[in-house]
This record gives sequence, C-alpha cells and structure tokens, in this order.
Amino acid sequence: MRIRVKHEGSEDVVESSEPISINDILGRLGIPPSTVLAVHEEKIVPHTSMINGDLELELVIVSSGG
Repeated sequence: MRIRVKHEGSEDVVESSEPISINDILGRLGIPPSTVLAVHEEKIVPHTSMINGDLELELVIVSSGG
C-alpha cells in the first residue's frame, strides 16, 4: 500500500506491505508525533490509527508556546 503524506508544502510516500500505524509512518519520516496532527478527509485521526490501504494524510503542525 502507498500512503501519501503532505507536510510543510512537500509530499512524501511511505510504502508498506502490512498494516501500519500513523506513529510508525511519522517515525519513518523522522517527524516527532507530538509536533503534528494527522488529518484524513478533513478529520483529525489518532496517531494510533492503523492504515490498511492506500490513502492520503495531511500533517498539520501543532503550535505551542508560552
């Protein structure tokens, strides 16, 4: 399966032959999970969600500060 990931104006593709979690995808891309929200079809999805087929994710940066 192919997962297209849009992040900061670029697009990456992660391929996996087995179901994969969003956390694992972020790890492969070197993106700390605490810095982004994963969005699929305009809905925020948990990083623990398992992906079983081709899809597109958008990563939205989480702002923090004090």
